[in-house]
Amino acid sequence: MTKVNTAGEVSIPTGTTVSASVPEATIDDLAPRQIVSELDKFVVGQKAAKRAVAIALRNRWRRQQIGGPMADEIFPKNILMIGATGVGKTEIARRLAKLARAPFLKVEASKFTEVGYVGRDCESMIRDLTEIAVALVKEEKRRDVLRKASERAEDRLLQLLVPEPTTPGFLSGEETDLGPTREKFRKRLRDGRLDNRKVEIEIEEARSTSLEMFTPQGGVEEVGINLKEMMPGLFGRRRRQTVTVAEAREILRQQEAEKLIDQRQVAQEGIRRVEQGGLIFLDEIDKVAGREGGRGPDVSREGVQRDLLPIVEGTTVTTKYGMVKTDHILFIAAGAFHVSKPSDLIPELQGRLPIRVELSDLGKDEFVRILTEPEASLTKQYTALLATEGVELSFSGDAVEEIAALAVEVNSKTENIGARRLATLMEKLLEEISFQAPEMKSQDIVVDGEYVRSALADIVKDEDLSRYVL
Repeated sequence: MTKVNTAGEVSIPTGTTVSASVPEATIDDLAPRQIVSELDKFVVGQKAAKRAVAIALRNRWRRQQIGGPMADEIFPKNILMIGATGVGKTEIARRLAKLARAPFLKVEASKFTEVGYVGRDCESMIRDLTEIAVALVKEEKRRDVLRKASERAEDRLLQLLVPEPTTPGFLSGEETDLGPTREKFRKRLRDGRLDNRKVEIEIEEARSTSLEMFTPQGGVEEVGINLKEMMPGLFGRRRRQTVTVAEAREILRQQEAEKLIDQRQVAQEGIRRVEQGGLIFLDEIDKVAGREGGRGPDVSREGVQRDLLPIVEGTTVTTKYGMVKTDHILFIAAGAFHVSKPSDLIPELQGRLPIRVELSDLGKDEFVRILTEPEASLTKQYTALLATEGVELSFSGDAVEEIAALAVEVNSKTENIGARRLATLMEKLLEEISFQAPEMKSQDIVVDGEYVRSALADIVKDEDLSRYVL
């Protein structure tokens, strides 16, 4: 066994394992304590923020159990996360949405500008969220009909491989009873013995079925008209293409799945999920905080807030799938608030973000935990990546401690980017090993503290160099 040292030699105990995937669970099964426990698998610390989002998620489930007029009157308590970049704000929201299996959209508030300025319309985030929800529902429906679609695709393939006597093709002689022949081909087809044979199938070329128009903000939005249904002959030209049986099977399966899915039902279910379970992470809210009355681009800040207000407060947005109400969408806004303060937001918007949680800055201890505890920590990611090259990689305890200490040092000397600094350090640290990995097959590699110091110490000490490299 070799060991990584200043000379570049390496060593590590075998048996490193890659973390398992998150167990499947539905929101119905999870109490707030369990939601926090699930978030702990991916985000270190920040208990206050985790508790807040866990309660918000459970309250959504509680409201759905009530039903009736009372449920319509219970609005989500939107959350404002306050904390520096790289402390886990986005990751908490993203993991929460995945846990709830809810439509999720992350958007930067700084991308929006008030009416009259070039930028994106605030309502576009609801249209984007609806697209995501419809895609999620369509994928679920496709899985539901996959078996039936596969059977239909197989039948169509057999018709191509063993055509009717009147159809040009092989086996088109005097034989009229094609049942036994097709059953023989069915067995060969399922065994994969026909995968490389060529067949000719019809493929529908995708064409845009909606119109686009310029908005007053200078952006481009789709007009919510289903032109494909109104003028079916105008859209979707079909062409014939020769492909292998393996390729044809997948293409035909997708075609049959589309026929079995009720697109109108998909749109309705997508809208319902947005209205009842949608989650929007509104990042960089601090960039539009401020009510200055000067001239120039900054005058749009309050305008953006006022355009965001009805969306967060509850309004109806027109999408190409139908009207979407935003009353019960959960909004999680976040910002560093280094320059501005939460009180710089207009009072009306502050009132729609009643739950405020402050995320703490990350120190050495948190960095050590981030490098080792999460199911997809950076050390486990690099171990898995290099394992594909036949290289067994591990990190000693003092190496992790050293990386964490250097991350704190670089963050203190340059811009503090929180846990994201670990990614830059790890990439630089393992640059040589990653480059030489294809020639290092079947080697065991241990990265220790000495190797970390030799690889990164000079860069960290040189403040000018670290600004560019790290």
